[in-house]
Amino acid sequence: MCNLEKIVEKCRKGDRKAGEQLYHMFSAKMFAVCIQYSKSREEAEDNLQDGFIKVLESISQYKGKGSFEGWMKRIFINTALEKFRKKRSIQVVEEVPEVVDEDDVDDDVNIPPEVLFEFVNQLPEKYRLVFNLYVMEGMQHKEIAALLGISDGTSKSNLARAKEILKRKINAYMRDE
Repeated sequence: MCNLEKIVEKCRKGDRKAGEQLYHMFSAKMFAVCIQYSKSREEAEDNLQDGFIKVLESISQYKGKGSFEGWMKRIFINTALEKFRKKRSIQVVEEVPEVVDEDDVDDDVNIPPEVLFEFVNQLPEKYRLVFNLYVMEGMQHKEIAALLGISDGTSKSNLARAKEILKRKINAYMRDE
C-alpha cells in the first residue's frame, strides 16, 4: 500500500493528522484549480477550504478506481460551480459584438503563461467557466451545459465569445510588445 493509500485509509477512519497530510500534499494543486474557477483570490481560498471539507466528508465514496487526484479535482470544480449556480441569477454579462476575423492571432505567438492566465482571468465569469471547462477539462458542451444549468447553444456561444475576447487581448499584447 503506497503512502497516499495509507493516508486516504486513515482519513476514512477520521484521523485528523491524515487530513492535514492530505491537505499539504494537494493544497497547491487544488488551489490552482480553484483559481481557474473563481473570480478572485479570496473566492478561490474559500473554494479551497470548502472543497477540502467536502473531500474529507465524502472520502469514503472514493473506491480506489482511477486517480485520487482526479477524483479530488472534480470535487473542487463542482464546489466552485455550485457557488456560481447559486448566484448566477444576478450576474450580468456584457454582450460582445461579433467581429470579422480580420487579424488572426499568429500561430507562433509566444506569450508568457502568467499573461495568458491573466487574460483568461479577466473574462466575464460565464465565459471563463465555459472556456476552462471546455479547454482545460476537455468537457463537451452538453456536459458544460448540464453543470452550469445553461443550454448547449449558450455554452457554444460563451466559448466563441471567450475566444474572441482572448484573441483581441493577445493581438493587443503582441502589438504592444
